[in-house]
Parts: sequence; structure tokens; C-alpha cells
Amino acid sequence: MNSDRARRVAEAACEAALVLGLTALPTAWRALDGRIIVILAGMLGALTAAIYALHAVTFDCFRLTAQRQKGSFSYTQRKE
Repeated sequence: MNSDRARRVAEAACEAALVLGLTALPTAWRALDGRIIVILAGMLGALTAAIYALHAVTFDCFRLTAQRQKGSFSYTQRKE
């Protein structure tokens, strides 16, 4: 795993932990037991994978199409 991919996974895991920490953990804190911890860990894995996939699609699209270097990225497809 190269450093860019590791950085993306770490960033996605932090973002997923932030989402779970703000939404699910306060609700589940009073009833926290082994089953809920397993469920929260599964949710963390699923959110991390989804966020990583979204980052990969957006950033790799720019890298593969070289839009960033050309400076020709446009929100519309109209040629001017």
C-alpha cells in the first residue's frame, strides 16, 4: 500500500469515526455492550469503505483525465 492510499484510508476512517461519534455513539452509550460494539465496528468499516470509494472516484477521475493540470475543468460541457 503506497503512502497516498494509506493517507486516503486514514482520512476516510477519521471521517467515518466522526460521523459515528456524532450520531450513533451518544444514543448507544447507555446500552453499550458487546453486540452494539460489534455493530458500531461494522458500521465504521462500511462507512470507511463508502467514503474511501467516493474519494477514489472523485480524485482518481481528476488524475486520470488530467483536468487539474490543463485547467480546463468546467461544470458545463459547453465548448467556448
